Amino acid sequence: MWKKSRYNHSMPLTDPILGHSPQRAALLDDLKTGNVAHAYLLSGPRHVGKFTIATWFATELLSSDATSEDDQKKVAHAVEHLIHPDLLVLDQLWIEDVCEDFDVIAKTSNVPQQHRKKAGARTDTVGIEDIRILHDRLQETGTGRYRCALIRSAERMQDEAVNAILKILEEPPPGVVFLLTTQALSSLLPTLRSRMRILHFHCLPARELQPLLAGIEAEDAQFLLHLALGAPGIIRLLREDPDRLRSEHSLAAKALSFWQSRSLTERLNLLAPLHDRTPEAQQFLLHLALSLRMLSSPPAANAVEAFHQLLHRLETNASRQLLVQSFVLDLADAEAMPVS
Repeated sequence: MWKKSRYNHSMPLTDPILGHSPQRAALLDDLKTGNVAHAYLLSGPRHVGKFTIATWFATELLSSDATSEDDQKKVAHAVEHLIHPDLLVLDQLWIEDVCEDFDVIAKTSNVPQQHRKKAGARTDTVGIEDIRILHDRLQETGTGRYRCALIRSAERMQDEAVNAILKILEEPPPGVVFLLTTQALSSLLPTLRSRMRILHFHCLPARELQPLLAGIEAEDAQFLLHLALGAPGIIRLLREDPDRLRSEHSLAAKALSFWQSRSLTERLNLLAPLHDRTPEAQQFLLHLALSLRMLSSPPAANAVEAFHQLLHRLETNASRQLLVQSFVLDLADAEAMPVS
């Protein structure tokens, strides 16, 4: 195993930037040619590095006036620690009974959020007040040519917040560059998408993830590659949290045991976590899907179809416990059918 490092926040400049060379080249070309857009939308799956690239480009923009390597390093340090006066980041939000520690929030966001506490915000949606405060801060005089505003997961924005962003983009303050990320491009209004330059991001091949696996035991490295599915953020999260990695190993073992078992009782017990709609249940479903690849012999086609139907039905409001029971019975029937 590896030692847990001090890397524990969302401004990942201390780690190497992996992959996405075409996207980075396009952004650098915009900067070099003076063709920087007022707003960029970085779209792609979770944890593939969209926000990392957004932060990197913000650093490039904010250091474009730097006249020495030492000045560039100072800018990078200020960006990483969210203390650069021309950088505004809206990432983690204050949520009642969920995330109320401003010291934790300050590791990823530097836009004031006291209004959320006053209003008793209970979701992670970005509201109009969040955008208004961001807008007010953007009216302040900058120290350089550019000012950057980063918003993670733009799909979190309420309609009023989207309209507020659109109004800003109609007459953007000079030198302000918005960098938004999303994993649900189709959920964003076409009017918003049309006002932004869109960059598409994809999962990385295993060879590009190798730098993240240095110093890790071979078994854990292989497991991380298996679980990450090309997303470097997954590897970063798990390498920094050995307890969570052990939990993922446990879920993977239970998922594999489920497919290998032929006992109805054992299978029902193993699927008990799915009875509730929780993040843990979603993660277990992922392991159930991934463990299909680990079977010594492929499952019957009907068994795979039954699992796909379970995934679809669990998105409805039907009783999850009854759906799980029905799935286990359907799976037993599928496995009992003779191979033609």
